[in-house]
Amino acid sequence: MAFRDLVADLDAAVVRDLVDDDITVDGVPVPGMFVAPWLGPDLGHQRTQLDHPQVSVRDADATDIREGSIVDVGHDRYRVFELQPDGTGWTVLLLKG
Repeated sequence: MAFRDLVADLDAAVVRDLVDDDITVDGVPVPGMFVAPWLGPDLGHQRTQLDHPQVSVRDADATDIREGSIVDVGHDRYRVFELQPDGTGWTVLLLKG
């Protein structure tokens, strides 16, 4: 099996097991993982660099997302102020409340 196929299988497992079910972007459901700084910004004794709420989505799911897109997570609403592709096939959406 090629490395690309292994990564695709891993991404599929992440989406299947770890995404939040209640994320929409501009009204469209998007599989992603939400992280909020106030829910656990410390890692042991070291402060993480997490300053804004974030949603991580696959690059393929981020193609129509733009700065200014509206992200709903449960009952909370945010606006995308920056997209950061991480080079692994995932994009981090930095959000403002």
